[in-house]
Amino acid sequence: MTQVRQTDRDPSTTHETKPVAAPTRFLGRQPILDSRLNLYGYELLFRAGTLNAFSGDGEEATRQVIDNCLMLMPETGQGKSFVNCTRDALVSGIVTLLPPATTVLEILEDISPDPELIQACCALKKAGYHFALDDFAPDDAKRPFLDFADYIKVDFLASDPAERKLVYAMAATVGAKIIAEKVETAKDMQEARAEGCDLFQGYFFCKPFVVSTRIIPQNRLIYLRILAALGRVPADVSEIEQLVMSDASICYRLLRLVNSALFALPTPVTSVRSALLLVGDDEFRKVVSVAIANAFTTTGSKAVVQLALERAKFCELLAPLLRQSPSKLYLLGMLSLIDVILELPMSQILRTLPLDHEMKAALLGRESALTTALDLVRCHESGNWEKYKEVEQKYGLSEIVATSIYLESVHWADTINRT
Repeated sequence: MTQVRQTDRDPSTTHETKPVAAPTRFLGRQPILDSRLNLYGYELLFRAGTLNAFSGDGEEATRQVIDNCLMLMPETGQGKSFVNCTRDALVSGIVTLLPPATTVLEILEDISPDPELIQACCALKKAGYHFALDDFAPDDAKRPFLDFADYIKVDFLASDPAERKLVYAMAATVGAKIIAEKVETAKDMQEARAEGCDLFQGYFFCKPFVVSTRIIPQNRLIYLRILAALGRVPADVSEIEQLVMSDASICYRLLRLVNSALFALPTPVTSVRSALLLVGDDEFRKVVSVAIANAFTTTGSKAVVQLALERAKFCELLAPLLRQSPSKLYLLGMLSLIDVILELPMSQILRTLPLDHEMKAALLGRESALTTALDLVRCHESGNWEKYKEVEQKYGLSEIVATSIYLESVHWADTINRT
């Protein structure tokens, strides 16, 4: 099958690896979910270097943070954006560049109240901004911040039930919603729900909680077979066509996506085969994987599908820098959360997919030539900049290159997931 068109820029020419003299900032975002695992919003993570705090010139750092924040702001319908704020960002009023209707200003745990800061927060509150208190502890010194709190974040890894009970009582006096953060396991999630938390942040939903081994439903088995067929180079057009046409829902989603403005084909596509021939191997792999991801989507997996799309694009764009196949790394990123989406062990799913040893090793969390891309995108998702530093030193990748790729991946996934 001949590649007719290319919708994405060649990452090998788009992202330069030249040294950058200016200070750089790490970027990432973490989903915040409600009790039904619907997406409520994102915390946007910004740090200077690998330290968990801003360094260098505070005003310059703040301006760059706000600029990056505007780039990462979710589009309409994607919920609230929780933004970490320095004292300077609040007092200077630079945060007013962000839209008050969708922005939640997070007061970090290392910021202490003073008259100038309190006055600035009052003005921002009147302007329509909401506030969250990050890693809040029942400390009288921080009590003045309660007057502004719409949300209070509780660190589940660093607190015990007795401490959290005191925080909940203080939150109740001002009607603030409780966000349980660093919720890492299904047990943590159950505990946070039982304690009355309203929102949840952490990677519990990226770690499937399997109570029994189930048989993969037939329609999803077809999707996995399609993904496996797409992983073979060159692709077998007839095989893929038959598999896609064997399931009405995936066929419909595929044609709808290919006909969308995102791909801007010269003529409407009315059949799977015409889509295959017009779009070409590499782009068709993306189109089908996105259609399959949306077919998998349920109320509880929407945020996970978004993450899978971000990972797929990130890995694809990073591939030339790692001297790997873009289509192979795209598939790796898309499959990296398939166990969470299907709520089945990864080892069970991989038994149904004829993937090579390197791909299976990477998906099972073992070291392989393909794991670097996944390591990097997970660093951005979790804000684990120390881990990122290890990867950077090992492979010589500039953080500004990875950050640029991450931003592009987020915007691509936001766009395509709404199609």
